[in-house]
Amino acid sequence: MKKLFAAMVVLAGASASWAGGMESLEGFVKTVKTGRADFTQTVTAPPRDGQPGRAKTSTGTFEFQRPGKFKFDYKKPFAQSIVADGKTLWLYDADLNQVTQRAQAQALGSTPAALIAAAPDLRALQADFALDAAPERDGLQWVKATPKNKDGHLQSVQIGFQGDALAALEILDSFGQRSVLNFSKVEVNPSLAAGTFSFKAPAGADVLKQ
Repeated sequence: MKKLFAAMVVLAGASASWAGGMESLEGFVKTVKTGRADFTQTVTAPPRDGQPGRAKTSTGTFEFQRPGKFKFDYKKPFAQSIVADGKTLWLYDADLNQVTQRAQAQALGSTPAALIAAAPDLRALQADFALDAAPERDGLQWVKATPKNKDGHLQSVQIGFQGDALAALEILDSFGQRSVLNFSKVEVNPSLAAGTFSFKAPAGADVLKQ
């Protein structure tokens, strides 16, 4: 869970470029109801004692169904799953054979996952985030989202779009840790199997309720 919640923007363009990010976000929320992609996530710790922070990279797959269902399957270097079924958020660590279970309504709130999959429309997002268009960068349209709830661990998220398709997330937490997710092989509105977001704890796994 830390990977996701820690642990889903150079003035460069004209005003049209700035507006493009907000238009892309609105189009994404309005028209993209399901999605599937591969991702690469790089988490960089904050610098300490004048030394740059260490970076750790992981890869996996991501699926979502709006509103409120998603699944991150981390494949390398360690197997881990984060599944939201609409009511419960599950975190499964294969190495520890441990499951953490939390009420989804309490766990999501002002998180990157809320930006991607939870909100049914832009107005719902604006209830939890201050949204600002950012300049075009790396061929993507960007929006910066800042949580209105200052009590959480999330400082800001920058969301990059290619058209209405999600392309990148850049997450900065209150401890200075930076997490960048780049999405590839993105499928927009694929048909997802009925059991995609169902989770059952593996036999013998320890289940912790929070």
